[in-house]
Amino acid sequence: MTSKDIVLKFSLEHMLIMKIKTIIKGKKMKMNCKEEARDVIIVNFNEVTSYSEKAMELFKNGYNCSQSVFLAFCDMYKMDYETALRISSSFGAGLGRLREVCGAVTGMFMVAGMLYGYTDPKDHFTKTEHYKRIQFLANEFDKENHSIICRELLGLGKGKDSPVPELRTAEYYKKRPCVELVGMAASIMEKYIEEKAEIKM
Repeated sequence: MTSKDIVLKFSLEHMLIMKIKTIIKGKKMKMNCKEEARDVIIVNFNEVTSYSEKAMELFKNGYNCSQSVFLAFCDMYKMDYETALRISSSFGAGLGRLREVCGAVTGMFMVAGMLYGYTDPKDHFTKTEHYKRIQFLANEFDKENHSIICRELLGLGKGKDSPVPELRTAEYYKKRPCVELVGMAASIMEKYIEEKAEIKM
C-alpha cells in the first residue's frame, strides 16, 4: 500500500467516524422530550401527575412562565427540549419583562399552536378556527383572573420593567402569584385537550 493509499484510507475512516458521531449526536438532540424532562428539567418528575403540576414544578426550578407551560406539554409534540426552551424563552414576564401578555398565557398559546395550529396561509377556515381557539383559551384565563396582562395580574404600574430578572428567592415566590398562574394556564390547556379537540399531530 502506497503512502497515498494510506492517507486516502485514513481520510475515509475519519469521515465515517465523524458521520457516525453526527448521527449519534442528532439522535441525542432529538431524544423524546418527556424522557429528557424526567432526568434534567423537572425535579421529582415522577411525583407530579398533571400538566398543571409539571408546569408549576418547572417554574419553581427557575424556568420562566412561558417556558414552564410550554415544556410541561413537551411529551405531546415533536421537539427536543433544548429547542423548546429556547423558542419559549423570550416570552417570560409578559414578553421579555415588558409586562404585556402574561408569559403563562403565551406558553398556553404556543402549546395550542404546536398541537392544533395551521400551516397553509391560504386556509382561511382553519386559520379562523385556530384564532377562535386562542381567544377561547384567553377568555378562560381571563375569567379566572380578570386579565391576561402581566402588569395587571401582578399589580404593577404602567410601562416596561427592567430587563434584569429578579432572583428566585423564597420572598419572590411569596409576593408573586406566578406559580399559580402558570398552573392555571396549564390546567386550562389540559382541560381543552381532554374535552374540546382532537390533536392534529
